[in-house]
Amino acid sequence: MHIVVCIKQVPDSSQIRVHPVTNTIMRQGVPAVVNPYDLFALEEALRLKDTYGAQVTVLCMGPPPAEAALRKAISFGADDAILVTDRAFAGSDTLATSFALASAIGQIGRNMAVDLVFCGKQTIDGDTAQVGPGIAKRLDLQLLTYVSQVDRVDTERREIVVQRRAEGGVQVLQTRLPCLITMLEGTNEMRFASQAGMFRAARHPVRVWDKAAAGIEDVAKIGLKGSPTVVSKVFAPQPKASKAEQIKCESNAPKDLAVTLIAKLFTQHPALESAISAGTTGSI
Repeated sequence: MHIVVCIKQVPDSSQIRVHPVTNTIMRQGVPAVVNPYDLFALEEALRLKDTYGAQVTVLCMGPPPAEAALRKAISFGADDAILVTDRAFAGSDTLATSFALASAIGQIGRNMAVDLVFCGKQTIDGDTAQVGPGIAKRLDLQLLTYVSQVDRVDTERREIVVQRRAEGGVQVLQTRLPCLITMLEGTNEMRFASQAGMFRAARHPVRVWDKAAAGIEDVAKIGLKGSPTVVSKVFAPQPKASKAEQIKCESNAPKDLAVTLIAKLFTQHPALESAISAGTTGSI
């Protein structure tokens, strides 16, 4: 079984600042990390490797420094790593990114068929959750999103059974291979890299592919040319000027708390009580 895990190197969101004049993200001096959601996908792939003896290939599209993210994945136990990097990819939105990654996965499959593709639920810098489904659509793969657990993989019958978290509870789904899975956060815990793994990661020859090696012939589908998304403005939310008001109540009984809160609302919004009595709050 061959598993491909798509990861992305992203700026640490806890240290990102927005320029007060240009309203653009200031990336200078912000450390880069592996997208946290992708680590859940990587760990699940490594667990399948431990159980079924699969080969895990990690794929990343990004600038040359993103090689550090791939080496980290190798230290955890991945078998191979490919960095897709080219100036032509600059400015890619989710449509162009999914095209580039799908093309690269297609090239990987020429040497060894790909049975499973893992992605994180989303990335912390874009938060769109569109790239994984986009790859599945382009490669005609079965798509399983928001997966919380992989129950079983039958390599002979080419089937997989997973648990998917939904609004109404948990769905147990079975589908055929190959398929693409987006892992939900909090579903597992990333293992620690061993000393041997870190030494192996330092020595491992990470493969670097440009657009030609990734099988991309039409440059109009990547980079800015292939990206219809336009970001008109990036801004930081303004802090609220008003402070929270503390409401005192004589007792902690739920009934007394409710009565005190409702009385306070009616005092601050005199028209609210009559609007509720009339059965409408449209004018409030």
